[in-house]
Amino acid sequence: MMDKKTVTVKLVRGLIGTREAHRATVRGLGLRRVNSTAVLEDTPAVRGMIRKVSYLVAVVQ
Repeated sequence: MMDKKTVTVKLVRGLIGTREAHRATVRGLGLRRVNSTAVLEDTPAVRGMIRKVSYLVAVVQ
């Protein structure tokens, strides 16, 4: 079987003062509070979400 590619995302800044749509995107990525991480499947949709809130998250290798 093929191993699915994953990407690990970490929330590095707080959500206070951000747009509601950006907060919803962060929740959609599965992140709750600062320094929380989520391991997600590497798909174009997830990449787009990361790009949208790139000032709030970091991709951990």
